[in-house]
Amino acid sequence: MAGLIAGLALAVQQAPPPPAAVPDPAIWWSPDVPRPPPEVEPLYNRRLGKGDQPIPIDNGVEPLLYRLWGLQPLQSQILYKGELIVEVWARPARGVRQAVVRVTVRRDGRAFVQARAGLGCCTPEIGRRVDVNAELSNEQAARLKPLAADAAWSQPRAVIVDYGGGAVSALCVDGVSWDVTLLVPGQARHLRRACDDAEVGSIARVLSSVIGAAAGRDPRFDAVLPKGADFSRQQRAYDDLIASGGRLVPGEHDRPQPPPVPVSAGEEASTPSPSAQAVPAAAPRP
Repeated sequence: MAGLIAGLALAVQQAPPPPAAVPDPAIWWSPDVPRPPPEVEPLYNRRLGKGDQPIPIDNGVEPLLYRLWGLQPLQSQILYKGELIVEVWARPARGVRQAVVRVTVRRDGRAFVQARAGLGCCTPEIGRRVDVNAELSNEQAARLKPLAADAAWSQPRAVIVDYGGGAVSALCVDGVSWDVTLLVPGQARHLRRACDDAEVGSIARVLSSVIGAAAGRDPRFDAVLPKGADFSRQQRAYDDLIASGGRLVPGEHDRPQPPPVPVSAGEEASTPSPSAQAVPAAAPRP
């Protein structure tokens, strides 16, 4: 009798579980989608108006790649007068660690930072991804607003350093290369800087403001950029370059910035700086 009971118990344990109930197909595809908090999506649910055009984005980052990093594509962001987005990508010359920081300033005065760090290699997804989503203080937001008028945006998109006397910057084989993108109503501008200190120093104010908005919020993110928002060495290198008669000249891969597009009626475009429009992209500039 005991053997029979044991056999029945074993049979029950080995029996396959009952099939799961198949959900109603209509319910499966129509769940209630909660509105994301503004820290995650600062410009939630904005749509282009009739006749509006999306702002051309040409920074080498495709929409799908943004989604792999857990960010809304920059190509789909819609800005109103007085708003801006500045985005920074950090790409070490050696290794697969990468980081991206995006700051958004809205016309209601609120500002947000979205930062990601991870391993951009070897798997379809981003490995060991770290997400930072936070609202910035009024003081931090005030430091970001002047970035749209920074003189850096009038520089060539890709540059080499002309130290004078025929000497130019060497190929970047170590350190970090930076891609920075400014988005304002109707226009985007993109700059790429290799790891030469003078090159990076030319955008030091932008990097310091944007990276500084994310630094100190997650030690795992900070480990990817151990020097944080300190670009004082690079700023000095750029200042010394200019003081000695050197300059930045368009590099081999320099190309024009994306053209501006009309903005909605009543939403006047906020241009990066007067010099950015007045100086042709191919002309050498300091």
